Amino acid sequence: MNPDNAAHPEAESRGPEIPAAVREKLERAAVGPGVYLMRDGAGKIIYVGKARNLKKRLASYFVPAGPVDPKTAVLVSRVVDLETILTATEKEALILESNLIKQHRPRYNVVLKDDKRYPMLRLGTDHPFPRLTVVRRFQDDGAVYFGPYASAAAVRTTLATINKLFKLRKCRETEFARRTRPCLHYQMGACYGPCCIEVDRERYAAAVREVMLFLNGRTPELIRAMRRDMLAAAAREDFEAAASLRDRIFALEKTLEKQVAVSVDRQDRDVLAVGRAAAATVVTLVTVRGGFWVGARHFDVSAAPVPDDELLAGFIRQYYRRGVKVPGEILVSAMPEDAELITDWLSETGGRRVHLLLPRRGEKYRLLEMAHQNAQAAASGLADDGAHREALLAALARRLQLSHSPRRIECVDISTSGGHQSVGAIAVFVDGQPKPDAYRRYRIRSIQIPDDYAAMAEVLSRRFRATEDAVDLPDLLLVDGGKGQLNIARRVLSELSWHEKPALAAIAKADPNRGETEDKIFLPGRANPVQFGRNPAPRLLLEAVRDEAHRFVIGFHRHRRRREALGSVLDEVPGIGPERKRRLLKHFGTIEAMRRATVAQLTAAGLPSPVATALHGYLAADGSGA
Repeated sequence: MNPDNAAHPEAESRGPEIPAAVREKLERAAVGPGVYLMRDGAGKIIYVGKARNLKKRLASYFVPAGPVDPKTAVLVSRVVDLETILTATEKEALILESNLIKQHRPRYNVVLKDDKRYPMLRLGTDHPFPRLTVVRRFQDDGAVYFGPYASAAAVRTTLATINKLFKLRKCRETEFARRTRPCLHYQMGACYGPCCIEVDRERYAAAVREVMLFLNGRTPELIRAMRRDMLAAAAREDFEAAASLRDRIFALEKTLEKQVAVSVDRQDRDVLAVGRAAAATVVTLVTVRGGFWVGARHFDVSAAPVPDDELLAGFIRQYYRRGVKVPGEILVSAMPEDAELITDWLSETGGRRVHLLLPRRGEKYRLLEMAHQNAQAAASGLADDGAHREALLAALARRLQLSHSPRRIECVDISTSGGHQSVGAIAVFVDGQPKPDAYRRYRIRSIQIPDDYAAMAEVLSRRFRATEDAVDLPDLLLVDGGKGQLNIARRVLSELSWHEKPALAAIAKADPNRGETEDKIFLPGRANPVQFGRNPAPRLLLEAVRDEAHRFVIGFHRHRRRREALGSVLDEVPGIGPERKRRLLKHFGTIEAMRRATVAQLTAAGLPSPVATALHGYLAADGSGA
């Protein structure tokens, strides 16, 4: 059942029945600032909030003075216990709330995913000749980060433009250290070649500053500076340098033409707007740099049952705490209740005065309206996708004769090489979409011979016997294989003490030799595979889940084999024990990378010089190790 539809209107008008534990905590709640944690019947934290006055804020949930928002009513109906933590100040409460949300990831909070979907550009500062790299996670390592970008295509386009116009090095540190002659980038005039050629550091630093201007949206300023340099070069009759600058200026102006100017004041700002459609809620972030629209990203926050002002407050605290550059101005579609506190925190985080604004007219208002229209469109699309997935899952439930839609589907797959290095993996789909952070990997411990059935039994036993929370149980457990794997899964599940157990199905590849064109879905107690008739979409969903499990387990198996192959080579070299082996595996990753390394690089990885020399000689002589 959809929790958003769980609360009946009549029940809302009467007000929720307050559990005894909650009532007791409400009576004892302090009037000072602090953080509160709401728990469900399983003891799991489902919401974390902060308050200037804990007693007043908690009372607003359980003893409301007016109508209750439907989503808030759903949240309150699931709370059976409370925990409060007093803090000395509101700012301490704000920081503690953010840390607790990050730690527990409560279901009903605004919980932003790690920026794996949104790549960034990293400019290292720990090398005399820095280079740009694409990364997907911010680290507090002193480097300068730009982004996140809306897509991998966007960051690739930006990087291609930079590589064309600026001569920063492209090679990795390991290549830089061992290269003996300049690469093709140098020959094409796209790199200064600091790996092999003596390059003036100030000249390289100037190129780095130009790249930073470009990435910070200061392209007009960069063009003006280049034009001055071009005229100066022409004046001293250095026409080659002047022509090069002219070409770069033309290229930058073409790039500028593709950008959309949205403000005349040339300021940096972020614009945040909330869009809602049916059960879908989206926060849209529009990034404006130097007055130009850089990009828009949409964050699905449908699970957070709070009004717009509280939603944006939670979003701001999570988004800007992760190393993202804070602009001097943030426009919002709803002003957070604790705006002054958030502004102080943003100013402290960004190292500059930050203004939080809710414009009512003028250019900034038009920009906010543009962001709001994008948010509404994204929410409508998300709602349509959600409705489509719900219909798909309902159709799957009918075909498999399930009592309810399988919102969580898990698929188990096994990979082995003659029984050696056998591994298992589980891929998880929630509401018809993959949920990678819930995937699991297993090294098979119980067998050393090829036995898929025994491996399947071990994986399932370890998966379900380690589960303490019934919320994590799948609605449908899919096993890759035929009736044999299905019977193994049925036996393992029969040993569980759960009141409700997952539904079971097996998926087997079509056999062209038998004239089969479609994969077969088997159910317990049924001899023939399920027929999907004219609607293959439910079967295709199961195939997608199986394919993802197969991809995941094969990747894990290959990784294990590579590690074992490298480890077996290292075992042959005197002086390399478990600790040194671990360091080498972490540093190089593959045999081929280690073979290309010099003695100096092997020493830098943690080996004494004599051992590094011995390993280098062994790898050079043993070509079969590759």
